[in-house]
Amino acid sequence: MSDDFQSKYQGAAHGGADHSSPYPVSRLAPAIELVDLAKQVAQADTLLSGVATGKLRVIAEQMRALQTQAQAVLQAIQRDQDLHRVSCHFKRQPGCFYHLYRKPDGQRYFSMLSPQEWGDKPPHEFLGSYRLENDMSWTTAAAAQQPDETRELIARLLDQQRR
Repeated sequence: MSDDFQSKYQGAAHGGADHSSPYPVSRLAPAIELVDLAKQVAQADTLLSGVATGKLRVIAEQMRALQTQAQAVLQAIQRDQDLHRVSCHFKRQPGCFYHLYRKPDGQRYFSMLSPQEWGDKPPHEFLGSYRLENDMSWTTAAAAQQPDETRELIARLLDQQRR
């Protein structure tokens, strides 16, 4: 090659396959113009912006869901702490149901007797029934009566492991 060519075009010539060349390698190849390159960059920016927006939207939704779960946990803990402060004249045992009543003076207390065991005429206002869990949290009687698929799954897994 001539020295004039070498001085005009500095750098090594493309040595790979023609389809991977950053410039046309044939006179029949379409000319790559700066405007075309700018369009391609703009299209890539638009596409990447859309992808980033979609991913950020998913993350924002997950953050809102986690916030909602955190609020629910904090409310449950507040309720559990409140229930542990209720008057109780017997030892509480995990796994047992306790029934919450309120006296006319506003004092709340736990009883082992449900309203039905009082003949549907309890001595004070009935507020609800709760089961004390092993982790010292409280579960409402309504929630405790519902089938717990997670608990059943864990029990099955533990049974399989024991075999």
